[in-house]
Amino acid sequence: MSTAGFTLGEIAQALQARLDGDPGQVVTGVAPLDTAGPDQISFLTDLRYRDAARASRAGAFLAPSEVNDLPGAVLHCTAPQQALIDLIRLFHPAVPVPSGVDRTAVVAPDARIDPSATVGPLSVIESRAVIGPGVRMHALVYVGPGVQVGEGSVLYQHVTLREGVRLGRRVVVHAGAVLGADGFGFAFDGTAHRKVPQVGGVLIEDDVEVGANTTIDRATFGDTIVRRGSKIDNLVQIGHNVEIGEHSLLIAQVGVSGSSRLGRGVVLAGQVGVADHVTLGDGVVAAAQSGIPSDVAAGTSVFGTPARPLALGRRIAVAQTRLPELLQRVRALERQLEQIATRLGLPVPERADD
Repeated sequence: MSTAGFTLGEIAQALQARLDGDPGQVVTGVAPLDTAGPDQISFLTDLRYRDAARASRAGAFLAPSEVNDLPGAVLHCTAPQQALIDLIRLFHPAVPVPSGVDRTAVVAPDARIDPSATVGPLSVIESRAVIGPGVRMHALVYVGPGVQVGEGSVLYQHVTLREGVRLGRRVVVHAGAVLGADGFGFAFDGTAHRKVPQVGGVLIEDDVEVGANTTIDRATFGDTIVRRGSKIDNLVQIGHNVEIGEHSLLIAQVGVSGSSRLGRGVVLAGQVGVADHVTLGDGVVAAAQSGIPSDVAAGTSVFGTPARPLALGRRIAVAQTRLPELLQRVRALERQLEQIATRLGLPVPERADD
């Protein structure tokens, strides 16, 4: 690496890319196609933006192997999206944080903290909690009684882990998330809503990421579970006793009601709602703002409220935009029928909106 950035030769070696250009050329950063300058490298990970790449002022490009007509040096990659991740990390490496417990943190005497972990200012770690190797806790994190935080996990500011929550290895929980709040369970006794005690826990497996201000409720009994590799966006609500399958994606403002089961590789786009006790099979995809009231078979894509198979849901959405026009035509036809019936002395048909 030079003092001003990286040479293209160094980047090509780091990314295992094929360079078409000067290996000694230096770039100082990564930028999008529309803002990159001659001293920066940009990226073409989607061929839909090929024209934007041709018009870019970037000094170099990360691009698929088959692209050869860009106005600068090109690093050819067979998997450009994955290479872009490595490129960004090259220019923006993680900042090392010294291990240790900040003097303002409050730690119970019987809590166990690995010597390599970091506990930030004003954090609280309650009795019997276990903080594993390399864990990084930022400021103002609350870790409740008996909580387990696995190796290499990161807890950002104002994260709350209630009693009995268990995190696997390399779990990332973003600011303001609450894991282990009570599930929403009440029973009406005729005069008041009585709270059903929520005595279960939350289990988050390895390599899960939980977005800012997301909430994952504890189970009534047993565990609410998020399986390994799943990624949960900001402002998502997961109810009690839900199970999220491996490598699933839950995008902003999704809500999953209690006791639902999501299979492996499920994708719920923004603002999807899943009713309680619903099962979604492996690979189900729900388009944005879909409402899912019942089970969906594996491999199905759905859209709409209530959710229907994707093609049918799209047809219904298109048809809805024509409803005012269709209503006018129906009323015109009704008037014509009334006139014909009157001339023939027949009963006048009722109107559809009567």
